[in-house]
Amino acid sequence: MSDTPSSPPQGKPPALPPDDVLQALIDQRLSMAETESAWQALAQHPARAAEVRAQQADRLALQALHTEVLEEAPPTVLQATLARAARRQQSWRSAGRWAGMAAAVLLTFGAGWWGRGLQQAGGDHELALERAPGRQFSAQASVAHAVYAPEQKHPVEVDASQQQHLVQWLSKRLGRPLKLPDLQAKGYALVGGRLLPGDTGARAQFMYQNAQGQRLTLYLGALPASPAQAAGAGQPAAAPAPLAGFSFSQEGPVPSFYWVEGDFGYALQADLPRQTLLDLALVVYKQL
Repeated sequence: MSDTPSSPPQGKPPALPPDDVLQALIDQRLSMAETESAWQALAQHPARAAEVRAQQADRLALQALHTEVLEEAPPTVLQATLARAARRQQSWRSAGRWAGMAAAVLLTFGAGWWGRGLQQAGGDHELALERAPGRQFSAQASVAHAVYAPEQKHPVEVDASQQQHLVQWLSKRLGRPLKLPDLQAKGYALVGGRLLPGDTGARAQFMYQNAQGQRLTLYLGALPASPAQAAGAGQPAAAPAPLAGFSFSQEGPVPSFYWVEGDFGYALQADLPRQTLLDLALVVYKQL
């Protein structure tokens, strides 16, 4: 009988992550490294991966329904109350008193207003700067749409007949593999795409059109670091959340839904009603 230990089976797919890890993935509570590891394991379990993506999309859709509420400034009276609370916070030495005060405000005004109000009490300027990269990205996407969507002769650099070349070319220029969403089920066919300049390098625009001539564009590329990220460069810190929720913007020429994964942004824009655009954005998100 041989004493040589048997070698483990080769090519065995990674085990499916436990349910608590999958739930944390859906809720965006994993670090970047943990998220990548979970998705690598899920790649061997496509049915479960599709379920996780669908649950993530449902979560983002719920967030997006109330984006305009989160973007509103808190009522003046509440801002004054929260400013006073923020000033007192520095002198509070009792954890019990802090918990009681926080609970009272949360019950009175709601968790959303409290979190946003404390940030604004600490400085509206810093909060605005934190949001700037995503908003600026969305505005740039909207302007790019307004420039190229009306074009009849040259709306794209590479048309849909060269789809494989288009994806390979833009993937190389943006430095990461890109996927081209299929929107045929929603009535939109690919027109083509183009390379565009961005704040931190190249960006891409994919254009689609339906039978009525309505066009929509998907804009994607790297985002510049926020001031807080730039200030913390080179310092040990927890990995950023890999996925931010959908945000709705009307700051550009056309409405846009945008979202960020790590340092990479996506924006879908068209002259469409908000709910219609959200439905399309969710279809795109599930395929990326």
